Amino acid sequence: MAEEEIKDKAVEAPEAEKAEKAEATEAPKATKKAKKGKRIVTSGQMHIQATFNNTIISFSDKKGEVLTASSAGANGFRGSKKGTAYAAQIAAEKAAEIAKKDHGMNSVDVYVKGIGLGRDSAIRAVSSVGMKIDSITDLTPIAHGGVRPKGERKP
Repeated sequence: MAEEEIKDKAVEAPEAEKAEKAEATEAPKATKKAKKGKRIVTSGQMHIQATFNNTIISFSDKKGEVLTASSAGANGFRGSKKGTAYAAQIAAEKAAEIAKKDHGMNSVDVYVKGIGLGRDSAIRAVSSVGMKIDSITDLTPIAHGGVRPKGERKP
């Protein structure tokens, strides 16, 4: 008699687990998050990272939260063509048009980092789209000889 009760409970347990799993999978489907609207930012920052291999352009608000970004590679340039000034110009135009159209951005502070060919052409492309450039800041890191090496100082 006791063995029959144990068998009945063993049969009921998987069915109960299946019902609980079905309820758990249905619960997240019921709650949907609403889409966030696009923010209107009239003035912000433009960051240009210009390397020899690629140029990355990103537009952000004053806090630094990125609104849109583009790069030479994302615009169809491959290989050594990504590092050219023309590729940087196309990437900057595309990112600037999106920032202007979707977010209403019309004035930017430009921050340039790197020594690639796309530095100047990206800035010129943004001004040709119709954005006002408030300031240009160069953030390129400069080598200083490194930190002091370990060991005793030489006389």
